[in-house]
Amino acid sequence: MLTERQELILKTIIKDFTKTHDPVGSKTVMNQLPMKVSSATIRNEMAVLEDKGLIEKTHSSSGRIPSSDGYRYYLDNLVEPLQLPESVYNQIVSELDRPFHQVNEIVQEAAKILSDLTNYTAFAEEPESHDVTVTGFRIVPLSNRQVMAILVTSDGNVQNQVYALPYNVHGDEVEKAVRMIDDELVGKTLKEITPSLLKKKLGVEHGGKHASELVSLVEDVIKDAASEQMYVDGQINLLNNTSKKDVKDLRSLYELVDHDDLISSLMDNCSKSKKGRYPVRVSLGSELPNELLKNYSLLTAEYNVGSHGKGVIALLGPTNMPYSQVIGLLEYFRNELAKKLLDYYGRFQ
Repeated sequence: MLTERQELILKTIIKDFTKTHDPVGSKTVMNQLPMKVSSATIRNEMAVLEDKGLIEKTHSSSGRIPSSDGYRYYLDNLVEPLQLPESVYNQIVSELDRPFHQVNEIVQEAAKILSDLTNYTAFAEEPESHDVTVTGFRIVPLSNRQVMAILVTSDGNVQNQVYALPYNVHGDEVEKAVRMIDDELVGKTLKEITPSLLKKKLGVEHGGKHASELVSLVEDVIKDAASEQMYVDGQINLLNNTSKKDVKDLRSLYELVDHDDLISSLMDNCSKSKKGRYPVRVSLGSELPNELLKNYSLLTAEYNVGSHGKGVIALLGPTNMPYSQVIGLLEYFRNELAKKLLDYYGRFQ
């Protein structure tokens, strides 16, 4: 553990480096400390912090910058979420306070708002849908060999997908499959509709000789509806944290943030990491499993919509971001998003 003065110096270095992105010298620290301390004393304390691996020297400059361990100490022990300006509160409330027709519209808008407010890359994952039930299923012919499958669920979401029918599947068999869905599967939760249940209802009992193709079609629609949808906004903001020498990695980074499964896994691991003093979890680039993220931090916050499940929102930004402001923003935003979703779900009670 550090002394109070050492903590103040570390906090000052991080705060100043976040603003200027330049190494911080002893005189700069001296002018910002709340107590009177000589420049020599500060240099001695900075030497202690350097020995502990919390700050480090860059090239020939006499200034210091925070290390990964320094940021981790700060996040675990010193960071304090800042209250947002009233204008930001009003902007969040205003942008969420408009009519939405589906859950995915609300969650997608959440990612956009977070990205716009921070200039970082934002992620928003829909709440888990364990108790969501099927309320309707339809197949609409589009052409001779194309159909659109439409699945409606009890939370008001509509899942639709276009499929090309195999040449050996006929319209009457498709209609029979639709009747089976309506008769047998409406009222069941998405988790209850397993491949074996589909095969039983559509294949063995009523599906006909081409039942396997129909089962695959219905299974795809159910799988898409049951999966937690991930929305990403602000990918272009990755450029803000990329130097010319890192440009070659930018394409790989873009592919990474657009890969829902990978990002969802990172968010899940981050949100389940060691609990801190606040509901927002921070994983530094050095703690993330992908080398492309070494200069970034991933902040995640879980939001809770009661019986409708839990979801996660996240921000990917530079390691030297203003954590106090961003943590304060995510803390407030997760609660506002939960309120909006609860209000939406209340329409279907």
